[in-house]
Amino acid sequence: QVQLVESGGGLVQAGASLRLSCAASGRTFSSYAMGWFRQAPGKEREFVASISRSGGSTDYADSVKGRFTISRDNAKNTVYLQMNRLKPEDTAVYYCAADETDYRSSYYPDYDYWGQGTQVTVSS
Repeated sequence: QVQLVESGGGLVQAGASLRLSCAASGRTFSSYAMGWFRQAPGKEREFVASISRSGGSTDYADSVKGRFTISRDNAKNTVYLQMNRLKPEDTAVYYCAADETDYRSSYYPDYDYWGQGTQVTVSS
């Protein structure tokens, strides 16, 4: 089992950058593929990005490709989401999630563990 805690959210203006972090504790962090999802009010949870256990493979939603970068540091048990050129439509609660397989799914039910989320608000 793994526990996940996100941090780094906040209120920023459009065009700004934020870096989200997700610290893991418990079972060996490198055993999990990791994903970032987000959920805006009244909308379903949507895939943002995922990264393999080793960090060698990543996937992105089309809406964030070229602006967001997912990375991980297995020595620090942390996964990051660097968000650049933020837009108002990026406003949401951002969640990190851990998958016991190395599939890097974009389907949120495939993930086994979730953090509590961190709010990102982008003003226009």
